[in-house]
Amino acid sequence: MKKELRSDAFLQDAMERWGDMVYRLALGHTRNIADAEDIYQDVFLRLLRDTTDFQTEEHLKAWLLHVTQNRCCDHARHLQRHSTQELPACIPDSPPDPAAEELWQAVAALPPKQLTVIHLFYEEGRTTEQIASLLHCRPATVRTRLHRARKALKRLLGGDQDEERFERVRQADAPSICAAGTKAARAESSRP
Repeated sequence: MKKELRSDAFLQDAMERWGDMVYRLALGHTRNIADAEDIYQDVFLRLLRDTTDFQTEEHLKAWLLHVTQNRCCDHARHLQRHSTQELPACIPDSPPDPAAEELWQAVAALPPKQLTVIHLFYEEGRTTEQIASLLHCRPATVRTRLHRARKALKRLLGGDQDEERFERVRQADAPSICAAGTKAARAESSRP
């Protein structure tokens, strides 16, 4: 028996509501626009084909986060096995904010679980209880991951010596961070 695909309206609504979240999480993990777009498409293609009966919006959102994180981990494993070299971009980027670029590099160095909670807490504006619900863990676990991630970021950004500099870098806006991530991803992929 052939599985029924979800309706176009359902998929369109999910993409409008949660597409930015999926894309930003993928970009945060991959640091590459093309890879983030591929993961975004794959996640929503899986949603189209999946037969899970989502009882609430939170259930759907948790499913999307889970699938996105899994696809990012799959992508990282694939990159470890198959090294590729990206072609240089033809369109020059506007120079990103140096503080945002520094923050991007530090966030990208975090372990995946810490990166995910940092993304959900700061980028998506979720509470620790909401994150715990989405990631199927205890709020205390989320708070621990946030604490460890902040501590690692503070160390990576030299926050122990200059508290004001750390706060300025930490408060860099999302567009600057995305621009910095694009530049950093291109620079990293062009290394031999």
